[in-house]
Amino acid sequence: MIRILIVDDQALMRAGFRALLAAEDDIEVVGEACDGREGVELARRHRPDVALVDVQMPVMTGIEATREIAADPDLAATHVVILTNYGLDEYVFEALRAGAAGFLLKDTEPAELLQAIRIACRGDALLSPSVTRRLITAFVARPPDRHTPPGFEGLTRREAEVTALVARGLSNEEIAAHMVISPLTAKTHVSRAMVKLGARDRAQLVVYAYESGLVRPGG
Repeated sequence: MIRILIVDDQALMRAGFRALLAAEDDIEVVGEACDGREGVELARRHRPDVALVDVQMPVMTGIEATREIAADPDLAATHVVILTNYGLDEYVFEALRAGAAGFLLKDTEPAELLQAIRIACRGDALLSPSVTRRLITAFVARPPDRHTPPGFEGLTRREAEVTALVARGLSNEEIAAHMVISPLTAKTHVSRAMVKLGARDRAQLVVYAYESGLVRPGG
């Protein structure tokens, strides 16, 4: 079972998500929170696989809640998916840096939301397909503090190449085909790069790749 926590200050939105998720045999909603602080508390209590977190909430914002969840060692297996009404919201950029696995628009189709939850649960980076290209372009065109994260100098040539391919949106299987290696070897390279860079998941690996200049728009 994929255990889900819903964090949104709109009761109607929470009810809609719960109704959709309850109909799935492999998904269980373990809690609902109406603000970021309650969301963090419930995450620590239930340790969900995926937390669907709204950006703008009272008491504690979704970004602050994401940062606390991502920083808690006991919640290392919890993947935060940010929910937003805006495709190119500045909050989304900050949420990715804070440790979110990705984000979805609130008007996402139900089937897409369900797929997204399963993608996030297995640790893959998730960006709403309808705005991925625009998001990445806007994000890397004006990062607030471009720098090289600690650990980049320790990457092997293969690990750096794999990191760049992850930033391009390739899956492990696609990376394996591109580099003519096995999917298991590709996964190993990705995992080692994440460890060296201190990346929580593939989403943060993407952020580091662009912020360091390893990958550039159109490059």
